Amino acid sequence: MTLNSEFASVEIDRDDSGNGPRLLIRDARTGKRIFLDPLELAALAWVRHEELLPFLDPARLDPNSR
Repeated sequence: MTLNSEFASVEIDRDDSGNGPRLLIRDARTGKRIFLDPLELAALAWVRHEELLPFLDPARLDPNSR
């Protein structure tokens, strides 16, 4: 499945190659990917949006800003 917005494009898939099922998320622009297991996904459900704001800062993704 692909999810797009004006800010990002990600591909989401289920991965069964590890010790158990997990979610694969791939950034379509950079090719970077992450695997999230059920516990990590549950933690995302528990977090408040305000706690995610540091990860959404565009300067954090710019290698020239460091």
